Parts: sequence; structure tokens; C-alpha cells
Amino acid sequence: MSRICELTGKGRQVGNNVSHANNKTKRVFLPNLQNVTLMSEKLDRSFKFRVSTQGLRSVEHNGGLDNWLMKTSDEKLSANALKVKRELKKAAAAS
Repeated sequence: MSRICELTGKGRQVGNNVSHANNKTKRVFLPNLQNVTLMSEKLDRSFKFRVSTQGLRSVEHNGGLDNWLMKTSDEKLSANALKVKRELKKAAAAS
């Protein structure tokens, strides 16, 4: 399973471990991913996502899952999140 946030697209970063003797060896910084269930108010359903903690804070800051998905570009979102975004657009068009 890839270590990428489904809502923000945040992935791993590469850097160096630097010793006291200034030796540099490659290392990987992984995002803090959590399995969460987020509720969509417009669809009245819940969806499971693998989200970074920073992404979860951003979703809450923007007023929930529905607002976050509508504001975020499609390139950052996973296939699962894109499916939810399409459902939201259909529900908005129907009402």
C-alpha cells in the first residue's frame, strides 16, 4: 500500500541522516497516515480514507469533507476521493 494521503496527495520525502562526523546517509520521511471515516453532510453517508494528520486538520479547517473536496484540484485526490467528489457534484446538480 502506498504511503500517500488520499485527500492532499502528501507523500514521502527524502533527506539525509547527518552524523556528528557529518557523514550523510539517505533516509525517508513518511507522512503520519491515519485510517479515518469522514462524514459527508450532503450525501448523508460516511467514507473511509487514509489521510495524513495535516490533511485531516485541513479538512476540518475548511468546514468538512464536502467543502474540502469541492475546493481541491482533481490531481491531488485519489481515485476513491474522486468518486466521492463526482457523487457530490451529481447531488448538487439534482437539487
